[in-house]
Amino acid sequence: MSAAAPARAGAAVAVPTAASGHALGLRGIIKHYGSFTAVEDVTIEVGKGEFLTLLGPSGSGKTTLLMTVAGFVQPSAGQVLLDGRDITALPPEKRDFGMVFQGYALFPHLTVAENVAFPLRVRQVSKPEQASRVAAALDLVQLTRFAERKPSQLSGGQQQRVALARALVFDPALLLLDEPLSALDKKLRAELQEELKALHRRVGRTFVNVTHDQEEALSLSDRIAILNHGRLVQQGSPAQLYEAPRTRFVADFLGKSNFLAGTAEGGAPEGFTIRAGTTPLKVAAAARPAAGTRVLLSLRPEKVALLAEGEAADNIVPGTVESWSYLGSGFALVVATADLGPLRVNLSAWNAPFAPAEGLPVRLGWSAHAAVPVEEDAA
Repeated sequence: MSAAAPARAGAAVAVPTAASGHALGLRGIIKHYGSFTAVEDVTIEVGKGEFLTLLGPSGSGKTTLLMTVAGFVQPSAGQVLLDGRDITALPPEKRDFGMVFQGYALFPHLTVAENVAFPLRVRQVSKPEQASRVAAALDLVQLTRFAERKPSQLSGGQQQRVALARALVFDPALLLLDEPLSALDKKLRAELQEELKALHRRVGRTFVNVTHDQEEALSLSDRIAILNHGRLVQQGSPAQLYEAPRTRFVADFLGKSNFLAGTAEGGAPEGFTIRAGTTPLKVAAAARPAAGTRVLLSLRPEKVALLAEGEAADNIVPGTVESWSYLGSGFALVVATADLGPLRVNLSAWNAPFAPAEGLPVRLGWSAHAAVPVEEDAA
């Protein structure tokens, strides 16, 4: 849905500079529904021209937060700021935000061009200006030749691009995306991710996206805010969150991880050692826990190698292949170990040291830098 507001004179569909975006601030947002707290004290700053994704499982509060930004939900407490101006009480039609829904929300009886022109008609933009802007918007999403078709004559990916063109045609202050790719199959979703990322770079607008798809969040975003049970758990760049998760939930939700629990032993300038059963594990980390402290580590499956006989590594653990799957580009193994339990291991298929087989004895190895300490999640 595109909020109705007077069109800004001389506005263009695409301005390829982040300076044309607007800054969004969420300050202490709380939303109660009776005794249920959907969002609990969330503060997020979104920079001009940034692509922010709100990521979390179902019921995490991400859609409630997006609807609060759009103005469809009034927070119980907190402020929504646009370029520092408080718009918390401003109704949706006065916010001038573009929005793309999961189901596209196209008018089936209108052509593609008429769908894209709809926000301009609501804003009483002149017909010559409508034609110019619609043409520019359709060119932006590469749908010029489909202008006279009806939505039913388009593929799912094409319908999604029409929805994007309609949301951008009136030069919105922000573009809000509510699970925009979830209705598409995996291959088409991957293609649209690339197109959406390129579109964001071209238009220079501030995008706020909601998804539960981790790969989509990693692929599209400048920054990700991870929510769980209404709380903001961690925010940062995709690389920061993936490589340095702070909690078990973040490590487990954003990608896959092995969790290694042990007791801290001696520290050294370059890190410390934990002992899991009888197995010592070296960890390279700036913060060193006191001896005897319980430590939980996150170890990504792709950071574990199968070692050849005699090959060295900071950490070496023997095990037996319990199960394996061929994924085209690689193998996904589950390796049983005596002290660490089953460990997931991802191997590249083309240069795997040997073909996996159930019951095969292996030596696992990883660097002291591979595993990072994480906090257990609060109850």
